[in-house]
Amino acid sequence: MSEVSVVAYFADDPTRTYQIIPWLPVLERLHQQHPVALVLRDPDSAELLGARTTLPILVAPTFPELTELYDTIDAKVVLYCNNSPANFQSLVDGRMLHAHVNHGESDKQSMASNNAKAYDRVFVAGEAAVQRHTAALMEFDASRLVRIGRPQLDSRAADALAPTDRRTVLYAPTWEGDADYNDYTSVEVLGRSIVDAVLAVPDVRLVYKPHPKVTTSLRPSIREAHRDVLAAVAQAQEDEPTAGHLAVVAGDILALMPACDAMITDVSSVGLDWLYLRNERPILLTDPHLDGDRLRREVPVSRCADVVDVHNVADLTELLVSRLEVDEHHLARVAMRHHYFDDLQVGESTERFVGAVGELVALRDRLRGVDPSADAALLA
Repeated sequence: MSEVSVVAYFADDPTRTYQIIPWLPVLERLHQQHPVALVLRDPDSAELLGARTTLPILVAPTFPELTELYDTIDAKVVLYCNNSPANFQSLVDGRMLHAHVNHGESDKQSMASNNAKAYDRVFVAGEAAVQRHTAALMEFDASRLVRIGRPQLDSRAADALAPTDRRTVLYAPTWEGDADYNDYTSVEVLGRSIVDAVLAVPDVRLVYKPHPKVTTSLRPSIREAHRDVLAAVAQAQEDEPTAGHLAVVAGDILALMPACDAMITDVSSVGLDWLYLRNERPILLTDPHLDGDRLRREVPVSRCADVVDVHNVADLTELLVSRLEVDEHHLARVAMRHHYFDDLQVGESTERFVGAVGELVALRDRLRGVDPSADAALLA
């Protein structure tokens, strides 16, 4: 096949492709300067992604097939958008530089993992992520961190919501995670109460958009709570057909944000996506574990948001009415956005990302004793 400079590696099944799909437009932009190929381990994921991108897709289900493929393409840099255990089968190749780019920016505990020590570089959004890594990881070399903002958010998604004169409130809970320490979902504890409170706001349109893995949760109580919320939204639609209340269980949440006037969410990347894209509008954050002190300490965005828990959710309707009229936290969010994303505006993160990858490509050539100018002369 034609030259490949950069590999975007993804080892998981289709249920986790939401982690790489937002990267596709960014990788297509990178491809214009440094040829990119997707290397996948799961044929079903390859088929799904093949319908979404024109980038070359290479499939290597087994470890021997992966090593043979790497011998063939002789790439320079590998990018990883998650912490799949199968990443380590790719990391054994010492001829390339390996960079972790993650699939979002959030304050979940899993965002600062010891896995970061395995990569040559770890691309992060900004100062908040730098502090998260240095605080959580012992003996971590912070010089590996590269601040790039949030390039996945630079390509505007087509608006998915119909126009309305109503004020639109988005409730976007996360899933329960792979372990208790990473469980930040509000669906089970607060979901129905939040939905009822939003529906009680005068002249409102509710949009419910859960994390994709909420809909396939293995925890019965989560599935039951999710169904309860869906039932409440369906009943509200029946009671008031012109309101436009909506449950969206699949698709791109970024396509919902432009038409929304406020968002309620959990500790997850979604809240920080809102901070990057819709900083002019209020955000409310849930605290399902009733640990406000820890939330304020470990989740900086909570300091510029109203926090909803089981003790105050009964007052949420009144609070939303107030925030939709007077946005008291706006100036604090402006400062907090800088903390998470430096001074990058929408569109600028992609350029920083492309530049950072280009520097790694050049570094790999220097380390391998390759003279790019000599290669260019041979090709001329």
